[in-house]
Amino acid sequence: MIGPVQRHHHGGNLRQLSQAAGLPPDQLVDFSANINPLGPPDWLRPLIESQISDLVHYPDPEATALVAALAMHHGIAAEQIMVGNGATELLHLLPRALGCTRLLLPVPSYADYEEPANLAGMTIDRLELSPDNGFLLDPDQLAPLLQPQQLVLLGQPNNPTGRTFAADSLRRIAAAHPATIFVVDESFIGFTDGSQSLQQDRPDNLLVLTSLTKLYAIPGLRLGYLTGATDHIQTLKQYLPNWTVNSLAQVVGVQAVQDSDYLQRSRDFVTRQRMALQQELAGLPGLTVYPGEANFLLVRLDHARLDARQLAEQALLQGVALRVCDNFPGLDQRYFRVAVGTEYEQQRLSQVLVRILAPALSRPTPRVPPALMVQGTSSNAGKSILAAALCRILRQDGYDVAPFKAQNMSLNSFVTRQGGEMGRAQALQAQACRLDPDVRMNPVLLKPNSGTGSQVIVCGTAIGTTDFKSYARQREQIWGTVQRCYDELASEHQVIVLEGAGSPAEINLKRHEIVNMAMARHAQAPVLLVGDIDRGGVFASFVGTMELLTEAERRLVAGFVINRFRGDATLLDDALQYTLRHTGKPVLGTVPYLPDLGLPEEDSVSFKQGLLPSGTKDADLLDIAVLDLPHISNFTDLDPLGLEPDVSLRVVRTVAELGRPDALILPGSKNTLTDLAWLRQQGLAARVLELAAEGHCEIVGICGGFQMMGERISDPHAIESAAGEEPGLSLLKVSTELAEQKTTLQTRCRHIPSGSELVGYEIHHGITSGAQLHPLISSPDGSLLGAGTDSGLGWGSYLHGLFDADRFRRWWLDRLRRRKGWQTDGIIRACYDLEPALDRLADCVRGSLDMREIYRLLRL
Repeated sequence: MIGPVQRHHHGGNLRQLSQAAGLPPDQLVDFSANINPLGPPDWLRPLIESQISDLVHYPDPEATALVAALAMHHGIAAEQIMVGNGATELLHLLPRALGCTRLLLPVPSYADYEEPANLAGMTIDRLELSPDNGFLLDPDQLAPLLQPQQLVLLGQPNNPTGRTFAADSLRRIAAAHPATIFVVDESFIGFTDGSQSLQQDRPDNLLVLTSLTKLYAIPGLRLGYLTGATDHIQTLKQYLPNWTVNSLAQVVGVQAVQDSDYLQRSRDFVTRQRMALQQELAGLPGLTVYPGEANFLLVRLDHARLDARQLAEQALLQGVALRVCDNFPGLDQRYFRVAVGTEYEQQRLSQVLVRILAPALSRPTPRVPPALMVQGTSSNAGKSILAAALCRILRQDGYDVAPFKAQNMSLNSFVTRQGGEMGRAQALQAQACRLDPDVRMNPVLLKPNSGTGSQVIVCGTAIGTTDFKSYARQREQIWGTVQRCYDELASEHQVIVLEGAGSPAEINLKRHEIVNMAMARHAQAPVLLVGDIDRGGVFASFVGTMELLTEAERRLVAGFVINRFRGDATLLDDALQYTLRHTGKPVLGTVPYLPDLGLPEEDSVSFKQGLLPSGTKDADLLDIAVLDLPHISNFTDLDPLGLEPDVSLRVVRTVAELGRPDALILPGSKNTLTDLAWLRQQGLAARVLELAAEGHCEIVGICGGFQMMGERISDPHAIESAAGEEPGLSLLKVSTELAEQKTTLQTRCRHIPSGSELVGYEIHHGITSGAQLHPLISSPDGSLLGAGTDSGLGWGSYLHGLFDADRFRRWWLDRLRRRKGWQTDGIIRACYDLEPALDRLADCVRGSLDMREIYRLLRL
C-alpha cells in the first residue's frame, strides 16, 4: 500500500511569506510565483461580475463553450480537448488513466511532476541535464532511455530553467516510439513566441498540457486543459469527476483564448523585463544567471557564507520573496528562481540583493518622496478642497509639502510671479502649503473655449488651441513634461499631495488619461477616493468606481472619504461595513458639510449649480447681479463680495431674472465674442443697455466683460473665433483687438478714485485703447488696466482679484449704498483673508479623517 506523499513547498504563499517576514502582504514584493507581471486582463472583473447571477446553477460539466473556443484557437477537434481545475489536476489523472508503469523525467524539473507518479507507484527514471549548457534538453538524449508503457514528462519551456527544446526533434522521437506516452507541459509557452509549441502536428502518443492561470494571472481561479489524440482524451475524461471546472473559470477561459492583444502585450513586456533582469542580476558577484525564455530566471549562488535558502531568508526580511529551488529534482541548495516583475519591483530586488551580496557596492536607495493622491468619484466631489486641507495639515505638522495636479480643466486660472498661468485651485493649495504658486504644480491647464476645443497651457504658457482627439495625440510628449515637473517638485519637498480630475473610472477617457491612476503609479501614491454624499448615491459611486477600475488600479486605492455629510455620522455604520465587504477598502473619514468656507471653488460647476455664496433678494441688502456667461472664467473674482453682510449676490441667466439690481457685473470670459453673441440672443444685451440708460444700476466689466462694454472687438488672428470684428455694447468709449501674444502677469496698482492699492493678475489676449477715457486704475508701466464713465455708473478693468482688497471693496459698496440714500460709515465688515479659512478647514478635516492611517500611508 502506498503511503502519503510529502507535499512540496511552492512560491506565492503570501500568508506564509508575510508571517515569516513580519510584514503585511502589501509590503512584500513576491518573486517566488511565476505569474504574469501585467496582472489580469482588464476584462476579468466585469466579466466575472456579469456571471455572478449564474452561480445558482451547476456549471456545464463538459465545459462546452470553453472546449469549442479552444478547438477554434488551436484548429483541432473538440474531442481532442479536456479541461480541468488547473494543470495540476490533469497531471494527477495521467498515471491512472494511461496505464503507464514508469516515468522518465529530465531534471531539473517542476517539483510536482513526480508526485502523481509516486502516488501511482510508478518507477521514476531521471535524465540529468547539464548546467554547462544551461540545462538545455536535446530530445535525442531521451531515445536510449525510452521504454513501452513509459510516461515521459517535459516542460516546454522548462520550469525552473525557462528553456525550450526543439519541437520537431521531439515529434520525430515520439513518432519512432509509439508505445511510449509523451506529455509536454506548455504552461509557460504563452510568454515565448510560441514557435516551439507542440500543439500542431502532434503524434498520437503525445499530449500537451496547458495552464491558463500563469499567463492570465488568475491562479486563484484555477484553469488548465489537455490536448491529445481522441482515444487518450476520452479515456482520461472517465477519471475526471463532474463539475471540476466552475462556471466562472469557464467563461474566463473563453474570453482569454480570444484575447490576442493581451497575449502580445504580455510577451513584449515579459521579454523586455526579463532581459533587464538578467543583465541586472548578472552584474552581481557570486550569481550565475541561466538564460531563459519564460517569465522567470534560474540563478545559481556561489557564495562563501550563504546558500540560496539563507539568501532568501535575508531577502524576505527586507520585503522580497525568492523561490528556493533545492526541492526541484536535479538542483541543490545553491539555486533559486526569480519571477519577472515590473521595473519598480525589479529595482527593489536588485537593491536588496546588492545589500546582501555586495554591501560595498550598495548605494543609498533612491528616495521615493512620500505622496498621497486625492481622487474623486466625479467632478466637484471636493477633491481640491480636501487636497488643500491635507496640504495645510501637513504644513501645520512641520512638513515641507507641495501640491500637484498633472492636468486641470478649468476657466479659473491664476498668474504666478513669473507670469505663468496655472489652475486657481493649485494656487490655493500652494497657499495652504505656504508656498509661492509654481506652474510645475499644475503643468497642464486646459481652458475650454468652445464645445469641443480648449486652449492648452503647458508649464504656464499657452501653446495653442486643440480638440480632444488632437490633444490625445500629443499625450506622450505632454506626459513626459508632466513627469519631469512632478519629479522636480518631489525632489525639492518632503511630501507631495496630488489631486486627480473628474473620476478615474471614465472608461471613455482612461486610455489617454495622465492625471488620475497614471499619475498615482508614477508617484507611487496611495489614493483616497472622495465622494459627495450631499448629491446622493455616494456608496453606489464608491462601489461603481471600484468595479470599473482594473486590478492594478484597485490596488492603488487605499480607502474612501465621504464629503459634505449632514447629520449623525454613526447612522452610516451599516453602509460603511457594506462598502468594506464589497470593495475590501475602508472609509477613512466622513467630512461634514462646510457651508461658507470662504475659499474659492475649483471650477464653474458650483457657480452654475447656484452654489456661489449668495442670498435672496432683500430690501435691506445691496442687490448685485452677475451674468452667467456660457464661457465664464475666473468667477472667483466675485467670492469676496459673497462674504459681505450687506450684499445679496445672485446669478442671472435670463432677462426675467435680471430685474433692476444695484450693480451688474459682466465677468471674465474665455470666448468673449461668442458670449457677447449669446447675450444678444438671450435679449440680455438689450436689457443691459436699458439699465444703463435708466441711470440707477452700476455696470462693471472684468476682463472679457470689460471688452464687451467697449465699442468694438476685433479678432484678426482668429484667437477665439473666425477672424473678424463685432460691435460691443458701447457702454465705454474703448475698442479691443485680440492679440496673438497672451498677457499673463501679476500686477500691483492703484485705484485712483479711492486711493486703494490693488493686487491681482491679468490674463487676456486683448489690447484695449480709447480716447476721452476716465482713468480708474493706474499701473506702473502706464498700460490701461481700468477705465469708466464720468458718472461712475459704467466701468471695467483687466485686473482679476480687484475685489480681494478689503478697503477698495468697502469703498465701492459704500458708493452703491450712497446712491440708494443709505447710511455709510467706511467700516470694513468682511476680511477676505484665506489663511483663517484654510486653518478652519484643516482643523475640521483633521478631526474627520483617520489621520493615523493617513500618516501610515505616507510612511511618515
